[in-house]
Amino acid sequence: MQSRMNNPVMILPDAMQALQALSASAEQAGVPADTITLIQLRASQINGCSVCVGGHCRILKKAGETDERLFAVAAWRDAPYFSAAERAALALTEAVTRISDQADPVSDEIWTEATRHYDEQGLAALLIAIASINVWNRFNVATKQVAGAAW
Repeated sequence: MQSRMNNPVMILPDAMQALQALSASAEQAGVPADTITLIQLRASQINGCSVCVGGHCRILKKAGETDERLFAVAAWRDAPYFSAAERAALALTEAVTRISDQADPVSDEIWTEATRHYDEQGLAALLIAIASINVWNRFNVATKQVAGAAW
C-alpha cells in the first residue's frame, strides 16, 4: 500500500497547527480524555479511516482500555461496557459524522440525551472533537494514508 500524497497538513504546516490547536481546545474542556478518544475511534470506524482507527485503538490501549470495550465500540448500542455519558457521546458522534444521511441527523432525542450528561462547555468540546476527527479522516481517506505509517 502506498499513499497518494503526503497528508495535506504535512504540506501546509499552518493547517497542522490549526488542527492541533482545535483538538487541544476540546481536550481542555473537561470531557474525559478516554471519552474523546472513544468518539474519535467511532467516527474513524464510520469513515473507514484505518490510520485513525489503529492510532486511537493504540492510544486507548496504552491508557488502560479493555479489549472488550475496544472490540465493542462499533456495536456500542448492544454492548454493556459503556456508561450513559459515553453512549450519549457516541450517539452524538454518529449523528454528526453521518450528517447527510438523514433530514434531521442530530435529532432532539440525541441532543437532549447529550445535554443530560454534558454542560454547554462539554457539548462544545464534543462537537469540536467530532468535527476535528472528521477532518483528519477525510484527509487520510482521500490521500490513502497507510495505517501504521504515521503512528
